[in-house]
Amino acid sequence: MCLLSEAHGEMQTKLGDLIKEAGRVGLAINVKKTKALRVNTSKTESFMVGGESIEDVDSFVYLGSKVTKDGGAAQDVVQRIQKANGAFVQHYPVWSNNKISTRTKLRIFRSNVKSVLLYRSETWKVAKTTTSKFQTFVNRCLRRILNIHWPEVISNEELWRRAEEIEISVQIKRRKWNWIGYTLRKGNENIEKEALVWNPQAKRRRGRPKQT
Repeated sequence: MCLLSEAHGEMQTKLGDLIKEAGRVGLAINVKKTKALRVNTSKTESFMVGGESIEDVDSFVYLGSKVTKDGGAAQDVVQRIQKANGAFVQHYPVWSNNKISTRTKLRIFRSNVKSVLLYRSETWKVAKTTTSKFQTFVNRCLRRILNIHWPEVISNEELWRRAEEIEISVQIKRRKWNWIGYTLRKGNENIEKEALVWNPQAKRRRGRPKQT
């Protein structure tokens, strides 16, 4: 569970309400597993749960993605590549098996490796450096699957043609358009659509244009 607030006092109130409601069903909040992340604030007063202070962190993993204070995706991208590489390594016996067709290997790569790599990419703030890292990883994987090694040299375009792949930057853009289109088609009461213009306090700050 992730609680959001714009003021220290409001967050402490939310924590109190959470503890109260959890207690009604016999649950207790684990202080050691509860973390606080502060963004654009000089407030250093600790949040309290049951008389104990919550640890402040610069980042944390939420639903499989890394959330950081700067709101960027750089650390999450690094983590995605590491996880995808782990999935690729686990399938080494598949890539080296001559009895499995190249087409089948590519299908396994897309379903078991690339799906890990691009998980949640439709919500990222993507820069050229990000897509470049992704593309480098994918190219390396494809060359191994297609058994392309030195001294054979081919262009990236030829590699993508043989693997029937398109650039990662294009794939991410398509995922973004698909996601926003899917979200906008939902009803106004749907939580995904509400999140596009949602304010954590259900009110707007002074001087901020009203959201519609």
